[in-house]
Amino acid sequence: MKLLGLLLLLCAPLLASAAPEVRVQSRLVPQSGVVVGATVSLQVDLLVDTWFTAAPILPKLELPGAVVTPPGGEAQHLNEQLDGKAFFGLRYTYQITPQVAQTFSIPALAFQVQPGQGSGQVTLNSQPLTFVANALAGTGNQQRLVANQLAVTQTLLRSHEPLRVGDSITRQLTLEAQGAQAMLIPPPSFAQVVGLKRYLQPPTVAALSDGRGGVSGGKRVDSVTYVIEQQGAHSLPAIAVQWWDTSSGEARTASVEAVSFTAGKGSYSTPFDINEDLRALGRQAHVRIAGHWLLLATLALVAACLIYFGGPWAHAAVVWLRQRRENRRRNWLASADYAWQLLRQQLSERPLQLGGLYLWVRRSSGKRTLSEFSEELSDTAVNRSLDLLKIRYAPTDSAEAAPTNLVQSLALSRRQLRKRKVAYPQYGLRPLNPDSHE
Repeated sequence: MKLLGLLLLLCAPLLASAAPEVRVQSRLVPQSGVVVGATVSLQVDLLVDTWFTAAPILPKLELPGAVVTPPGGEAQHLNEQLDGKAFFGLRYTYQITPQVAQTFSIPALAFQVQPGQGSGQVTLNSQPLTFVANALAGTGNQQRLVANQLAVTQTLLRSHEPLRVGDSITRQLTLEAQGAQAMLIPPPSFAQVVGLKRYLQPPTVAALSDGRGGVSGGKRVDSVTYVIEQQGAHSLPAIAVQWWDTSSGEARTASVEAVSFTAGKGSYSTPFDINEDLRALGRQAHVRIAGHWLLLATLALVAACLIYFGGPWAHAAVVWLRQRRENRRRNWLASADYAWQLLRQQLSERPLQLGGLYLWVRRSSGKRTLSEFSEELSDTAVNRSLDLLKIRYAPTDSAEAAPTNLVQSLALSRRQLRKRKVAYPQYGLRPLNPDSHE
């Protein structure tokens, strides 16, 4: 047991050194002399004596009265000696631009890191910081471009050389401001010029890199295209950008010179007269078109127009004709004449069918039974028909001649019904509640 305890005491320093050490350092650059519109950098160093197994998780910083740009995806790599120990780290920078003159307090920010050989995620809290933003002399809280240095350059692009009416010239202005945020660089003013049509292009903004993973300033590129509408000399005025130097606090001006150019006629000049040549060709070459070909072409054009514009009407006419034919067919199938043809066909069949007979009786007289039909006419033809029906179904040999005589008798009854011209309903049911006298 004593030997085991001695071994534990000897290994204790090794076990203690196995846990990684992490540190956080934060500072403001510059620490004083901040003015409204200038950019203050909050630099945060995350240090570890081993390595990082994952990218740190950065908190969000919001300051009322200031524009804050969080760190980008890249960070500056650090190698430092602290308390005689080597540390490896990453530096992240928050860009802060105050918009009003006041005191700004940056609270403690919680950063989450994962050091190598550690037991898990570690949270580091930065120290609170404070700075004061002062107003520029004579400007109050008015927005101004404040930078360490400003460079303004212009580029010209001509659509044609030499320029003519209808051509265009593009003027591109690039502003690079050290120590300023790109989104806060004001847009330049492109003037309207008589004889030119102005078309403004969307600007592009980007951050300027310091080459070590940090941001040193901002860049803004603006473009305008002028289309030449009039012939003659034209001039694009000079552009001046006013800004304030953070080192001296003085107002300065950066400008680009004016651009002058001349535009010629819009038509092309050729070594020969095209119009005169065309007239000469027209006198020498005459196109003759036969009359019948012109007539055929006209007829073909008219036919094509009729087909194109008359298509919907023709389709509607075809649909109407089909519906009319279908209605006529339905009326025929529902008529007494159709029932008469069906009657004659069925009376010639073996065995005798009476469906057509009853159908004809109902459609021609409105009666549903043969007895009612006989009461309606009360003549010898009907009685003869009923007798022939009885003979047809009687078990005697004389029934073979019944169908022919029966058709003749029914034809006589049909003529009598037509002479009477009595309108009988062909459809419908009997009344559900007939009167008592019926």
